[in-house]
Amino acid sequence: MKKTGKTLIVSALVFTLIFAVITTAGCKRRTTEGGAQKTRIVVADARTTHHLNLYVAKELGLFDKYNLDVEIVFVDDNAAARDMAVSGGADVFWSCPTVAIAAIANGAPLKTIAQVKKPCTSVLLVPPDSPITSLSDLRGKEIAGISPTCEAVISLTVAARNAGGEFNLQRLAGGPAITALEGRRVDGSILEEPHASIAELAGYKVLFREVSENIPCRTINVSDRALAANTDALKDFIKAIDEANTVILSNPIADNIVKIAADYTGAPADAIIHGNHRLLFGIRLEVDGLIALGNELLALDNIRENPGNSMFAEAFRGITW
Repeated sequence: MKKTGKTLIVSALVFTLIFAVITTAGCKRRTTEGGAQKTRIVVADARTTHHLNLYVAKELGLFDKYNLDVEIVFVDDNAAARDMAVSGGADVFWSCPTVAIAAIANGAPLKTIAQVKKPCTSVLLVPPDSPITSLSDLRGKEIAGISPTCEAVISLTVAARNAGGEFNLQRLAGGPAITALEGRRVDGSILEEPHASIAELAGYKVLFREVSENIPCRTINVSDRALAANTDALKDFIKAIDEANTVILSNPIADNIVKIAADYTGAPADAIIHGNHRLLFGIRLEVDGLIALGNELLALDNIRENPGNSMFAEAFRGITW
């Protein structure tokens, strides 16, 4: 059918509107009052001290140094952060690595560009009078944990199973897991910082810390859309994060660091001070460990295939992996 001039104009307008919607959430250039151009990056974030390097980079002006306009949008959990990046509402998100690995394996348009920290600091905490002293003692016990696909839950599940101590997982995280522990509704809770320190300061004891200490914890992930739109800006973003890591590691309980952690997460200062030294921030991807986590997800039938090296952004080869 022959298109009229009016039809062509309408089609062009529709295409322009669609293009504008598609590109709205991606990294964009924004001109500041001084005339310098800043790239806007939206980060979807589930608040936790594990993401302290993000908050420190923001509060100390490290993103500004690289002409980045970083907006942090807070969400309820890692899954919500992932979904926001997939849907186009955000460019970047921090998460447990298994959240990103499973999403990428199942076709989500995402890549992992950097590590956040290692090792995994999630541990099992039990009452001081608990009869559990070995992995085999976990047999038939009720254990709280955030998810069966959490790397700490996976590692403890595998270790306990190998020792004949298969337990029942109750899906609880953070505060609810501590409450269940206090009410004796569970025999133990797998907790990450700062909740692990909160429970430890309350008298609960840590067991089997060694089970998770070699597991990579937390990754920085980006949508394929944002990666294609502005790779260089994302490389600068990681440079700012790495500078924040250096600041934190120089004194993880410095007054300003503790204040930033408390202000962003609402965690009590005493728990931050107690456990912040365990958060060993870095940007270098633990490739072998992350691929091993993919194998565990595959063995648990959570993914169809292990994405392997394809989960990592090729543009960051030689930088973070």
